[in-house]
Amino acid sequence: MNELNVGVVGTGHLGKLHIKMFRDIENCNLVGVHDSNTEQAKLASDKFSVKVFDSLESLLENVNAISIAATTSAHYELAKECLQAGRHIFIEKPITATIPEAEEIVDLANSLNLKLQIGHIERFNPALVSMEKYIIDPKFIQTDRLAQFNPRGTDVAVVLDLMIHDIDIILSLIKSKVENIEANGVAVVSDNIDIANARIQFENGSVANVTASRISQKKMRKMRIFQRNSYVALDFVTGVSEVYRLLPVDQEVEHSLISFGEIGVGDKKKRLVYEQPEHKHINALKYELQLFVDSVLENKNPVITGSDGLRALRIAKIIIDKIQSSKVDLN
Repeated sequence: MNELNVGVVGTGHLGKLHIKMFRDIENCNLVGVHDSNTEQAKLASDKFSVKVFDSLESLLENVNAISIAATTSAHYELAKECLQAGRHIFIEKPITATIPEAEEIVDLANSLNLKLQIGHIERFNPALVSMEKYIIDPKFIQTDRLAQFNPRGTDVAVVLDLMIHDIDIILSLIKSKVENIEANGVAVVSDNIDIANARIQFENGSVANVTASRISQKKMRKMRIFQRNSYVALDFVTGVSEVYRLLPVDQEVEHSLISFGEIGVGDKKKRLVYEQPEHKHINALKYELQLFVDSVLENKNPVITGSDGLRALRIAKIIIDKIQSSKVDLN
């Protein structure tokens, strides 16, 4: 198979982006789309000149793989039907609305030997991709993911809407089991948690302090990583990363590094250097969808597996439970 026949389920904001990206992937043939909202599907069809299928079943008959960009509450039923039809699937984050649903989908994909990739798009952000050549061994991570209010997404807590991006990245960087979680949060403008903070402690001693808000005046998506002899700052909005490192005083400094002089005393003295890794000019969504297509055509494991999506969802649910159980009635 030199080309993968793909269909998209869900033609809302995100679904339209999937349609656009799949049309530009060379080893992919976008066969068509399906949406229970026929009016929305027709708008997507008119905009991208793509065929609309009246039922998911009819779309499945014509494709090898499906990209699910529908609302989170529909992920489970859609994924189950696609897998049972023998189709590989890409599911936007979070994998499903509940842990049992996610577990069933992961087990089903594994039992049928089908590819299942989860759309945690920030793993492919240029800021993070530019760090590939560096050794990342975090001792402390601070994240701030703030957004202006948008009614889209408020059907779930901000933990599942925004924070889960950082949870997934943190779990991919810290190679240790989670030991303890503390969390706080409140609902402000919606019926769900709109601002949340969590402290995640790992068995190896590493700690992550994670904040997410969808009621901020300005957009911010930053991650700061502290580790032995280095500090890394990632800006997921601009795609820029910065690295500060401590080097032995007698080590020759590369031309690409900016030296800020020496710190420390005696034999503990180190040289502080700064560099900005080369900016990777990539479209994160197109890149992750391309990797999904490649994983099917080349029969290799997806870069973000169903198990990865399940683990991130488990942590997100624990955070939500911690917040809800900490509410105190003072009346």
